[in-house]
Amino acid sequence: MSRKINMAVSFAGINLKNPVIAASGTFGFGREYSQYFDIGRLGGIAVKGLTLLPRKGNPPPRIAETPSGILNSVGLQNPGVHAFIKDEIPFIRKYNTAIIANASGNTVEDYEKITEILSDSDIDAIELNLSCPNVKEGCMSFGSTPQGVKKVVERVKKVAKKPLIVKLTPNVTDIVEIALAAQDAGADAVSLINTLLGMAIDAKTRRPILANITGGLSGPAVKPVALRMVYQVSKAVKIPVIGMGGISNGQDAVEFLLAGATAVMVGTAGFVNPYAWVETIDGIEAYMLENGVDDVNELIGGLITD
Repeated sequence: MSRKINMAVSFAGINLKNPVIAASGTFGFGREYSQYFDIGRLGGIAVKGLTLLPRKGNPPPRIAETPSGILNSVGLQNPGVHAFIKDEIPFIRKYNTAIIANASGNTVEDYEKITEILSDSDIDAIELNLSCPNVKEGCMSFGSTPQGVKKVVERVKKVAKKPLIVKLTPNVTDIVEIALAAQDAGADAVSLINTLLGMAIDAKTRRPILANITGGLSGPAVKPVALRMVYQVSKAVKIPVIGMGGISNGQDAVEFLLAGATAVMVGTAGFVNPYAWVETIDGIEAYMLENGVDDVNELIGGLITD
């Protein structure tokens, strides 16, 4: 008789059947990947970054491959929050998975308004994007200082009726002080890391490869940085931490859980392997069976450092 194990995790009032969430910006709204696997197997889906009005995003080229990763400068292309509520929520609700809406804005007022709109929709949580490096205004300009984070989160928290996750940028001097500012302002959880700012150059043409010149680096190359930041933040804050950055399989995910993450987000790996999400779930389960772990929550913060 096979041993029964518990894969469920809970944080900020959100219950997930397992700790694996599709990361925002890499999964769209789930339609494309639903052709490959049952997206209801996921603990949750953090949908494409949303803005009040539709955005076309940045001009191409918007993607550049790099060693062990990619640079992207998509620039928050999305149909707008109202189209998401009308067209995409009903589709995702066909599946048994949590919906996390990723919200972006150019001004504090934008963040307030989109949070109000999303709070009245059928979603499970709001992920406040204070960390996208590919837009000229808003996002990272707020997320790069404790004062900026505090200002936005305090205002948004007053109108939020759903759990509020604040997504942090790694492009700062001290990620811990940023996370503490989010916590002090009322965040229910933090997610990290978003992409590292980088660039690529074509030596033959002597021009940048990305039309936007710079972009966000993701993929296995950023994993050591992400692990370090998740570890540091989870030691410093009292709210749950969602870890991401270079997770490609179950072992990667377990490492983030041991570093202190309550849940993990998988993103760029799905561009190489569309089954990366379900293979990560299966990999965590296999690790638990192999190592005699009955409850995935036993792994959270379980890193041995002495």
